[in-house]
Amino acid sequence: MIRVIIVDDEALVRSGFTMILNATPDIRVVASATGVDALEVIEAEKPDVLLLDVRMPQVDGLTLLNVLNGRPDRPAIAMLTTFDADEYVLAALNAGASGFLLKDTEPEQLAQYVRALAAGGVVLAPRASQRLLASHPPTASVMDAEAERVGTLSDREQQVLTLVAEGLSNAEIGGRLYLGAGTVKDHVSAILAKLGVAGRVQAALAAQRAGLLPDRDAAS
Repeated sequence: MIRVIIVDDEALVRSGFTMILNATPDIRVVASATGVDALEVIEAEKPDVLLLDVRMPQVDGLTLLNVLNGRPDRPAIAMLTTFDADEYVLAALNAGASGFLLKDTEPEQLAQYVRALAAGGVVLAPRASQRLLASHPPTASVMDAEAERVGTLSDREQQVLTLVAEGLSNAEIGGRLYLGAGTVKDHVSAILAKLGVAGRVQAALAAQRAGLLPDRDAAS
């Protein structure tokens, strides 16, 4: 059972997400909270996945993310937002969030996203993240350097990177490409090193900018 906590200042969002996720057999929303109460609830329930509103009036999501980053047992965290081009979301991704969800995510996709997060994947809906990146583009020199690094990846590494950006865990990538878990782990480590990034989210964003995920809008 995947244990989920939803932190959002809007009661309608909390109740709606709870209803959708609790209708699935393998996911349970164990608590929901506002930003003010979030840390206490997270400490008590120890969820596998945390869906965290990026903008809240008293204690915002970025503040909570930074506090949780210092804890060894922190859950997988995806930011919730009504904006698909929001500098706060990009800051959260750079600070260690495993992705972001739009609050108008289709109900049937929501459970898929939560499962991806629980399995160690990332969640970046491609069209939304492409608009996000387009609104906050890096400098031309940075883009050129990143494109050059992506170009150094082997065909297999580009396949693995594409699946990382689609939100698949190492085990799922192995199943898709008929590779052992250790081999996938080695590929991911090599990709992160070649791209010069710290984690899967930054690698997924690089894949987005490199055009490895054209016109896709599935869980990623």
